[in-house]
Amino acid sequence: MVEVGSANISTDFDAAIAEIATGLAALAKAAGTGIASLLGLFAYAGLAGAIDAAIAARVAAALPLRRVRVEDDRPSALRGALGSRDGAIAHFGTGSFFAIQVGGRMRLAGGWGSRLGDEGSAFWVGRSALSATLEMVDGLIAPSDLTRDLLERFVSAGGIVAYAARATPAEIGAIARTVTEAASMGDAAGRAILGSGADYIARVADRMGWVPGMALCLTGGLGPAYRDYLPTALSGALVAPMAAPIEGAVDLARAFAAEGAR
Repeated sequence: MVEVGSANISTDFDAAIAEIATGLAALAKAAGTGIASLLGLFAYAGLAGAIDAAIAARVAAALPLRRVRVEDDRPSALRGALGSRDGAIAHFGTGSFFAIQVGGRMRLAGGWGSRLGDEGSAFWVGRSALSATLEMVDGLIAPSDLTRDLLERFVSAGGIVAYAARATPAEIGAIARTVTEAASMGDAAGRAILGSGADYIARVADRMGWVPGMALCLTGGLGPAYRDYLPTALSGALVAPMAAPIEGAVDLARAFAAEGAR
């Protein structure tokens, strides 16, 4: 297995293609061959930012591969976590998405980025904590250790606003660790934020078609933090992911190759 840097084809198409090309070259080198030997292979690319067929087609045309299937990264995560069994995943890293499969049919939701979505994500948790701190400054909610600590960290309400204006989603998402630590010690603001995120999980799971008894995986760095805030039906259905998204992608690549061999 070869690992290179991140690649989001919607955020920066050219940089993403360059990173993928670097990965392909490293893969060929690891296999003791040249890049030309990869051209005839079936390839599956599960990429962040492959949000529609037009972008997927553009990626396929830009890659030095003759037979490639390009999808976003959610199917890989779903296949890795659940294999072929029925169930759902709720993924919460810097961003967030949901995926469910029943009887071999898959449905996806979310993954639209911090400006238009990513509810429950680390970014959302961090932003919610900063917003709660400003509400405390306005006297709308009672102070808590979390909000007092954040106000001290950024010096003033103005400091919070200035930071939020320039920070990346990942930087704001890093505040989620502070929130989960505070919530684990009973902080009211931290618990309210995680409780709101858990309510979102329950609402979307219901709308996606999840039913009691169906497996549910909480994935991503933040996902497990919601375990204790979920309704009993959901928390009782939680299972550990079977494998990582990369293994799901490999499985989907094998399925693609099997289709092509028929």
